[in-house]
Amino acid sequence: MKLGAFSVSLNVKDIKVSKQFYENLGFSVFAGDVTQNYLIMKNENSLIGLFQGMFENNILTFNPGWDENANTLKNFDDVRNIQKDLKSKGIKLEREADKNTSGPENIVLFDPDGNAILIDQHV
Repeated sequence: MKLGAFSVSLNVKDIKVSKQFYENLGFSVFAGDVTQNYLIMKNENSLIGLFQGMFENNILTFNPGWDENANTLKNFDDVRNIQKDLKSKGIKLEREADKNTSGPENIVLFDPDGNAILIDQHV
């Protein structure tokens, strides 16, 4: 199963303070808009999403179809195929993709410890 780029999406209290903190760790702004309360920070191949007021808990995020530079991959597993595979293994999905569509879509599931996993396809 090819899940694409991986990042951790963090629920932050103050995006400006968090931005400065991660810049001090060597991250720089890769995408997003601080005025809209979200930034994607990058340090080499590591990605961290900072989100203020958008969700309650931290989320593990995968982006099928993208590499860590948001470049579209030629070969990737569509989120609908990932969904079908997970369901065939008995994994419960909190949110399912519309299997009758193509292009951008996402699914949400929880690991056994309650950690949210977002598989978010943008292509």
